[in-house]
Amino acid sequence: MTVLEELEKQVNDNPVLLYMKGSPDAPQCGFSSKTSQILIECGKPFSFVDILTNPEIRANLPQFSNWPTFPQLFVNGELVGGCDIITELHEAGDLQAIIDSAEIADEA
Repeated sequence: MTVLEELEKQVNDNPVLLYMKGSPDAPQCGFSSKTSQILIECGKPFSFVDILTNPEIRANLPQFSNWPTFPQLFVNGELVGGCDIITELHEAGDLQAIIDSAEIADEA
């Protein structure tokens, strides 16, 4: 399996997936910390991949997603965005509906 195939499988197998530096319990950058805290506030489970311990994923994810920075949030197989977009969606009250839609899709 190529790295791009692995990325596609991860994104498709996890309704809410955050590619980040570190983990939600021990983030390794401020943007990853902020994004994971927002997701925790949404109250729904989410999966994560630590790109610092997965250098091939870190190197190939920007090509896969067409997004250059980290963290990256995928919901229902689609890129939602990075820290700034997640923060804006959260502050506008729109992120919760996006996260909740993943749970509905997961249960269907």
